[in-house]
Amino acid sequence: LNSGVHPTIAGVLVAFCVPASPVFKPRRYVKIIRASIAHFKYEDDEHLEKSSILNRDQMDWLKMIEYASDKVISPLQDLEDSLHPVVNNFIVPLFAFANAGIFLLNLDPLSIVEGISLAIICGLVIGKCAGIFLFSWLTVKLHLAPMPLRANWKMMASVAMLGGIGFTVSLFIANLSFAGMGVHGADLLNHAKLGIVVGSLVSGILGYLLLGRTLPAGGQYVASDDEDALHM
Repeated sequence: LNSGVHPTIAGVLVAFCVPASPVFKPRRYVKIIRASIAHFKYEDDEHLEKSSILNRDQMDWLKMIEYASDKVISPLQDLEDSLHPVVNNFIVPLFAFANAGIFLLNLDPLSIVEGISLAIICGLVIGKCAGIFLFSWLTVKLHLAPMPLRANWKMMASVAMLGGIGFTVSLFIANLSFAGMGVHGADLLNHAKLGIVVGSLVSGILGYLLLGRTLPAGGQYVASDDEDALHM
């Protein structure tokens, strides 16, 4: 706060420090739970059904499963899962309400195709889609991450198009950029808000249409060669 860095920017930097890799790989986790479950024999089923108190060995086996279950989920995923309901239902709506302040009735509609409005629209619709898609392609090609199961590049491009929906954060950046520039800054901010609204709408509509064309109908899909090899 004293350094002048906005809390939202500081939060983004802190997020980079949250570990994204779990302590246990899924394969090791499966081995641990299989070994622990193997201690419970079929002949013990009737006894376990009647008894409400576990013996010391049974408690240790179950605690080992619990311990492994905690370690197979990365801190990043665990944090995301824990905060998701609060963020979606409270923080994001509050953030949008506090940072919106949009009044577009006094703007010339033709300003959409000029100046900062057009730049923001192109950045959201074209720039973010291209950036997300190209970095995803590069990551897969460099074997830094696997291609999502049952997905293809057409689906990835459709999802990347949805990345242009940047309403709340885009408004936040626009406020940081233009809010302190007087009358000229207020005019730039209004045009930036116009570009953000239009760009987000266009990205959302195009993403919806593209997903409608690229996703399999009725939840069906055609297995890729890599997936067939995996099953074999």
